[in-house]
Amino acid sequence: MRSTKNKLVVLINLIISLNSFNGYYLAENHKNSIIKIFCVNNFKEEMVKAQIEFSQEIANKTCECYLEEFAKTTSHQKAKTKCQLEAQEKFNL
Repeated sequence: MRSTKNKLVVLINLIISLNSFNGYYLAENHKNSIIKIFCVNNFKEEMVKAQIEFSQEIANKTCECYLEEFAKTTSHQKAKTKCQLEAQEKFNL
């Protein structure tokens, strides 16, 4: 139980640290960032839940969009919503 709490604290600190990065830095270095990895994995899970065939290309484009928008607006929800809508329109999801 204590180990789980420690891991949770470390994860929360990591998330807080990631949020404090400069948006420009995130946009410039997004190709292999941990945020993109999480984004692609989350995207894949959502596609599987919706019973849509997973596409690495669509996931990459959507997550790149998310990182660029997040860097501009620093709003997770705004970036997520905009890029989801763009992906739905572009790829007929």
